Amino acid sequence: MRACAALLILLVAGPANAQTQLLHQERSLYRNIFVTQDDNERCISFRYPLGKGRQSCKLLDEPRKLIFHYTRMLLSAALFLNPNPRRILVIGEGGGTIPVALQEMFPGAEMDVVELDKAVDSVARAYFDFKPGPKTRVHIADGRMFVKRMAARKPNYDLVILDAFEADYIPEHMLTREFLQEVKANMAPGGVIVANTFSDSALYDHESVTYRAVFGPYFNLKQANRIILGRRDGIKPDDLATARKNAAELEGELGARGISSQSLVALLDPDTDWDTGARILTDQYSPSNLLNALPGR
Repeated sequence: MRACAALLILLVAGPANAQTQLLHQERSLYRNIFVTQDDNERCISFRYPLGKGRQSCKLLDEPRKLIFHYTRMLLSAALFLNPNPRRILVIGEGGGTIPVALQEMFPGAEMDVVELDKAVDSVARAYFDFKPGPKTRVHIADGRMFVKRMAARKPNYDLVILDAFEADYIPEHMLTREFLQEVKANMAPGGVIVANTFSDSALYDHESVTYRAVFGPYFNLKQANRIILGRRDGIKPDDLATARKNAAELEGELGARGISSQSLVALLDPDTDWDTGARILTDQYSPSNLLNALPGR
């Protein structure tokens, strides 16, 4: 029986990972962390052998190029409505892909990067060349606790990027109306919020109405993942034209990172495509992981 089980593992995992090197592994306070390399591609993942759920990857010979669709969408969408951010909050570090790109593009911007797991930050620095610049501060903290503490300082972020969710786990306290209200309290007037979220489960309707309740109308940007793009007080009628103009001006800068800004801006959708009667997620009602495990409509 054991021999059959071992054979099954080889058949399922062997060929797909035959050339994958395991460069590093450790057990942090929160998860297992793996760094793998397959030819020119290096990745951080929280499971091994690799399947879904790679957190971040880089091409060793093209380190500026963004590999994942969602990171391309996340960075582009953030800049479609604010092409020159000066105060930035990023919740979720991963391999540092987004912070590194923002540092390179906006060296004068002040940036706070929040990561729960110190081991993830250490791996990003050791294996993914994440080197915080003089105006970038990395905080090892729970994203919600950080947001609560910062509110008293009134940081007035003009760009907030939320990228703290994994493929199969959501920190439920960071997908509630109360949390989003706390984020909003830290934003400057007209500030932009961009969030990496979900598009293919029963969570979709609930997540949608929760963001709408706090931020008003927003854009969807879908390509496997869904990116929510909005402003502190809701998008304005001329924001689609603004996004198109900025996308054209950013074409060269984003193109160097493997991003077609014109293709992505064409995906911006302001329409409501969810059940507006869905229950809003709150600190008292937040079964996000359960909903995300259920099929969508």
